[in-house]
Formats: sequence, C-alpha cells, structure tokens
Amino acid sequence: MKSDMVKKGVERAPHRSLLYAVGCTHAEMDKPFIGIINSFSEIVPGHIHLREIAEAVKIGVSSGGGVPFEVNTIAVCDGIAMNHPGMKYSLPSRELIADSVEIVAEAHAFDGLVFITNCDKIVPGMLMAAVRLNLPAIFISGGPMLAGRLSGNDGIKHVDLSHVFEAVGRIAKGKMSQEELEQLEMVACPGRGSCSGMFTANTMNCATEAMGMGLVGNGTIPAIDARRIQLAREAGRQVMKLLANDIRPRDIINEASIHNAFAVDMALGGSTNSVLHLIAIAHEAGVKFSLPMINEISNRTPHLAKLRPAGDYHLEDLDKAGGIPAVMKEIKDVLNLEARGASGKSVAEIIADCRFADREVIHSADNAYSLRGGICILFGNLAPEGAVVKRAAVAPEMMVHQGPARVFDSEEKATRAIMDDSIKSGDVVVIRYEGPRGGPGMREMLTPTSLLSGMGMDKEVALITDGRFSGATKGAAIGHVSPEAASRGPIAALRDGDVIKINIPDYKLEVALSDKEISQRLADLAQFEPKVKAGYLRRYAEKVCSASTGAVFSR
Repeated sequence: MKSDMVKKGVERAPHRSLLYAVGCTHAEMDKPFIGIINSFSEIVPGHIHLREIAEAVKIGVSSGGGVPFEVNTIAVCDGIAMNHPGMKYSLPSRELIADSVEIVAEAHAFDGLVFITNCDKIVPGMLMAAVRLNLPAIFISGGPMLAGRLSGNDGIKHVDLSHVFEAVGRIAKGKMSQEELEQLEMVACPGRGSCSGMFTANTMNCATEAMGMGLVGNGTIPAIDARRIQLAREAGRQVMKLLANDIRPRDIINEASIHNAFAVDMALGGSTNSVLHLIAIAHEAGVKFSLPMINEISNRTPHLAKLRPAGDYHLEDLDKAGGIPAVMKEIKDVLNLEARGASGKSVAEIIADCRFADREVIHSADNAYSLRGGICILFGNLAPEGAVVKRAAVAPEMMVHQGPARVFDSEEKATRAIMDDSIKSGDVVVIRYEGPRGGPGMREMLTPTSLLSGMGMDKEVALITDGRFSGATKGAAIGHVSPEAASRGPIAALRDGDVIKINIPDYKLEVALSDKEISQRLADLAQFEPKVKAGYLRRYAEKVCSASTGAVFSR
C-alpha cells in the first residue's frame, strides 16, 4: 500500500507516533488509509451540510476495511461572489483546489480518495486532482437544493436564485416593488444544496455521474433526502472495492466517458461552463478533446429536458423523473455503452432496468425540444478559436441576429449602461477584457444577462464576452470568445456600431469587418496592461491559457 511509506518500518516510528496522536490504533496500521477530501464551508449553501456527508462516507470506508481521514479544500460560492471583484477568484480557485488536493494526498500518502463536492469550481477542481493523482477514487456530491416556494395571487410558484437576479432588472424597470423583491429573496433558496436549477454546479455533478466517477443519483438526489446519506455510505464502501481491484480514475475518465458526459449535458441543456471544465479535465487526463468534437456530439444528441433557466423544472423534478440513467437510456444511441464507472457497472448495465417516471420532464427522443443539443460552439472572424452558447436558453427569434455593437471594457461599465436604460432593442452588448488573463479570472456575467432578462430584453438584445456566464443565464449570451481581448483577439478590435452577425444554427459568430481592418485595428492598440499587480491573481494571469483549451495553466 502507498500508505506504508508513512507507517511501516523502524524508521517510520516518528510517523506512527503522530498517527497515534490523531487517534489511530495499532491494528489500523495494517489497513488502507483513505483520504476524505471535503469541501465543507459555512459560507456556501451547497456545502454547509458536507460534514454530515463526510460522516456517512467514513462509516462506509470503515465498514469496508479502511481507515478514513477527513481533510479539506476551499470553496467559493459563485452567487455571493457575483458582480464584484470577488468573482475574479472563482475560476482561479479551480486550480488551487486541484493543487491543494495533490498536496495533502501526496504528503500523507493516502491509498485512495473520496471526494465530497458540490458547487461550481469545486467539482472540476477535484476531478482534475483525481486524474492527476490517479489513486482509486470516487465522488459524492452534497446534492441539489430544493426549489423555493413563493405564494401569490396565482397560487404557489416554484422559484430559485436566478429569479432573484432577474428581479433586479424588473425593479429597474418598475415592474416589481421592493416588498415583492424582499418576499422573493427570502424564499428563493430554502436551504442546503447546490442551487436548484440546471446551473453549473448541478451540471457538473450530473456530468460526474454520467462519466462514471459518481454513483447513480450523485447528480440529482436532493441534499435533504435521506438517500443522499445512504449514497455517501455506499460511496465509502465502494472506494474500498476500487482499491481492492486497482481501478483508478484514468481507467474511468477517458475519451469515451467524456463523450458521454458531454452527450448528457447536451440532452439536459446544461451550463456553458461545462465546456470549460470538461475540456480542462480531459487535458489533465491526457485526453485530446477539441471544441469541434463538442459540436459533433451536439449535432447527434437531442435536447430532452428544459430545466431552469431554460424551462420551469428543477433538479428535484429530474430526480423524480428517473434521473441521469433515464436521460442516458433515451440517448443510448449516441453513448459509449461499454464505458465502466466507479460503480463497477457499464453504462449499458446501469440503464438496463431504468424506468421513466415523468415524460413531461424528460421528453422522448421522438418528442425532443430540439434534434440538436442544448450547447454549441460558434466560430468565425470574431471567435477564431471558438465561443460557447447555451442555445437551449436562447429565444427562437434570437437564434439568428444582426445588430450594432455596444462595446464595454468591463462588466461594471456594461451593467451601468443597462441600468441606465441606454441599451436599445437590436443591440449586441460586448463585454471584453474579462477573459482568463484579462479579467483576470474570467468572471461570470450573470448580473448583466439577468438585468436584460428581467427588463424583458433577452429576446431583443444579444451579449457576447470573453468572460463566462453562470449556468443560470438565459438569452442570446455568447461567452468564452477566444482569443480573448487581452491576448489581442479580434474582440479587442471592436468599436461601437460595428455590425455583429450571430447565426447559432450555422455555428457562426462574425463581425462585418475585413481581415485587413481587424488586423490594422489590433496593431494600433496599446500594449495590454494587467489589471492586477500582486497576489494570486497576478500569478494566475501569468500562467493561464485560453478558454478554448479549458483555461488551464501552461506547462
């Protein structure tokens, strides 16, 4: 066992003494040491209950013959970090999480790992660490939050955090009172769990299940459900089986399983951030997965479920309807059915006995919302390396759009313009210098998109950025434009009034300028000056690569 490095031999007497100090017994020195990588935090609703999950995991590990040791990583709540300088730290936290897991796992010579995760950057950060370390490992998420219930004249309405962001725009337009806003904000997030729609956290937890690193139910069982604790115990037991059979993350995370994760994501119309994260995980695993490959999957995968923000359903509804196995069964023709996960079963075996409980939530392929998946990649002279859009959340009238650019060099400037009612129908709002290097940190633009939605302009105005969008975003919101402005991508050449052409069905994002004009404008630009001069963000900006490659660190 790897842990013998810290517990076997006369020269390890000091090490054993320290292990006895934390409660180990003499008999446990002959058992596998399992690291329980917990991202518990009292500031993140999705992580507030993860100590309970950890206790259940430890019971499972102990019953399987292992010795569990709980250690921790950081966690950022994207909702709380949104629309202020704190959001610059959200994506960069992904790399810190991966690095911190590597440090504690290697320093203490764990034999296997159980990752307890839930929210946006924590899931991919831990998956990156899992394939980097390649120790037998399994994932258990904290589960989704229930939708909130808002009582009104029309009965009870199901609400979530996205409704609150949209309400800010309604306030600005005089469509909602302050009292109504206060009522909404009090009930939209009713307790523990990752935010209840198909936002980034739940997208990534569902993707983890689809690629086989989590057991059935990992993505959809609500946080408050007793089945969540039962699943945590089972995950603890299962990691011991993975260790006994020497099954490691790189045996599970490969081109076939990443393909499956993307296919499920397309069927669900998940967050655009999944593109960034799954590409980064593939990079860490040594798997080549390019952006054009994502369009190939999207073209073959029907869009079967409209969850918030694209529709009215939430994760609890998806769970009741059959969960991820039900989705996978409906799109089995595009999946790699022989792919095996941490459960020890193949995809074919997992979906064999699955039953559909609600065809309103999970449509059949014959009754799909669209024959193509909910996410796609756009290319053109404005995004030579690609840009990402959640077409499942785009209104039909905005699938093809042409309009004048309104260019802003920060999210704050764009937000002020929207709040001041200076954006007009037909405009294309451009927010640049918010990419991985330019931000730095590639902030999410949920506030400007929610303002537009709340004002009723999401069917009239498009928004493009070299930054990111929250999974809660809806409308013609096109992000991850690459190369970014800070790297002198074409988006840096745009000026107010330039005509932007968006054609989502044909995967096109273009500006009505010649290559010569774009090149000349870029040549005339002053040298990019980094916004942050010290600390982690300065180091991050120096190391981070393009969003088109997952915004990973250069090697």
